[in-house]
Amino acid sequence: MARWALLAAVALAGLVAVALAFVLRGTSAPAASPQAPASESAAVTWAAGKERAPDFNLRDEHGRPISLRSLRGRMVLVTFIDPLCRDFCPIEAQRLSDAVRTTTGAKPTIVAISVNTAGNRADILRVDERKWNVVPQWRWAVGSEEALARVWHSYHIAVITTTKTVAGVRVRNVAHTEASYLIDGSGHERALFLWPYTADAVTKTLRATTS
Repeated sequence: MARWALLAAVALAGLVAVALAFVLRGTSAPAASPQAPASESAAVTWAAGKERAPDFNLRDEHGRPISLRSLRGRMVLVTFIDPLCRDFCPIEAQRLSDAVRTTTGAKPTIVAISVNTAGNRADILRVDERKWNVVPQWRWAVGSEEALARVWHSYHIAVITTTKTVAGVRVRNVAHTEASYLIDGSGHERALFLWPYTADAVTKTLRATTS
């Protein structure tokens, strides 16, 4: 638990720094900076049956109920995505999709929980799916700010929303912890991936978990 607390603190500290940079620069998007090397392994792993994954009750892009319990019996990758993001989130979506494509046997479901309610419209979600070239196993999970905030909190995802006026236009920025969880068929957390990570890191962990 102390190891996870340290990882959460590091992720949150970086998130706060990014959010402050948005405000201090007075721009609507972060300046380009060198990206840290992508990790080839999970940041944290758990033994089978040790950490129960928090359940949630949201809606997918078709308005249908989606919950972790409804996916019991299959591997699930739970990630946290801003549907309006145009930098890291699309890349993360593509790497998770690549990992699923290369997985043999039963394919895991990817549940992308929104961190930006402004992007939760069905037409926006469908455009993202097409542009990001996600796999058929990809499902969005959206809901009210209150419902989503409960899920963010239960998975230790920090979300910071800032607004400002640029050239007379109100601009909304969302910064959040970039993380994905691997959850096994019994509903237990098995691995945590902190961005940046490779598709191969996810593939290897999936293989090790199911072997």
